[in-house]
Amino acid sequence: MGKFMYSSPATAVEFDDRVLAHLKVVITAKLRRGESFTFTWTNTPESGGGRNSVWLNPSVPLQFEFYGSKDPHLNRNWLEVLARLTNTPTGLQIVPEPPETPETPETPETPETTSVPEPAAADSVQKTAGKSHATQGTKLPEGG
Repeated sequence: MGKFMYSSPATAVEFDDRVLAHLKVVITAKLRRGESFTFTWTNTPESGGGRNSVWLNPSVPLQFEFYGSKDPHLNRNWLEVLARLTNTPTGLQIVPEPPETPETPETPETPETTSVPEPAAADSVQKTAGKSHATQGTKLPEGG
């Protein structure tokens, strides 16, 4: 469990480190651009239930305190959902994590490992050694 601390004196709220890591990415990206927004969370029954909202503003101190020593793996789909929520009237809220989309391999593609689908039309994209080349019904020169 990590802590999200906001303002001075700080409002501290505990979140799972994985949730907190995703919140950190989304919140800092918005604040870095000078954008303000609301962040709402549901309190646990142990802390009295209900929910809280804060107006996040670049000029107010903000701190993320993680209990774990390793950075959790980030789910790009979840980051995108959370980022979209920041632009809604209700603001950022913690929603269930969506499934991850398989990512491309970490190793560079080679002609032996790259599968290129057959072009369905005159316009297609060819992959050669990890590079994409747009074609419009023409053949690419060798080595290009």
